[in-house]
Amino acid sequence: MREILDLVEARLRTALGEPDARADVTFLGTDRIEVLRFVDGDVVRYATLGMSAQPMADPTSPLADPVKGPRAELVLSVRARLADTDQVLRPLAVLAASPQVEGLIVAPGASLDLGQPLWPGAPFGSVLVAEPGGLVEDLELDAPMDPVRFLPLLPMTHNEAAWKRVRGAQELQERWLSQGTDLRDPLRGSVALD
Repeated sequence: MREILDLVEARLRTALGEPDARADVTFLGTDRIEVLRFVDGDVVRYATLGMSAQPMADPTSPLADPVKGPRAELVLSVRARLADTDQVLRPLAVLAASPQVEGLIVAPGASLDLGQPLWPGAPFGSVLVAEPGGLVEDLELDAPMDPVRFLPLLPMTHNEAAWKRVRGAQELQERWLSQGTDLRDPLRGSVALD
């Protein structure tokens, strides 16, 4: 487990540089989840470290495979100095622990709902899991282990999350794109939905 996390951290450092801060959170009955903060000019990126230590298991399976299964870490990017986004550390750790706690498989297109703002005053209480491979490349592991995928998180307002449930992730992403939505803006309002 530690070897995998060392490789994951090395991949994050290669892609994002040196973290300028880190915090860790442990929930009862789960492994420790760390959140690393990387500053790149006017963008702050938060990446989880620990979610990929164990493969995610199908909640309907009676026995979890300790080796095979999808592995992932979460990456959130926001514009710096516009909001107190450092308060997102614990909510991100909660999302990263959800496969262990709730038996979820976190995959692109999924919605993850916190039931509370991502940080104080945030207009977002949930995130859309986006496709990996853009910012941080997948980390291949020795067979038969699946690669670690670095999944970007796109904050959603309450209205966007409800619209996504009805219309789907692709339509919401197309709406964001057609409206020129700055998904890194921690203060943005909901995209126009009709």
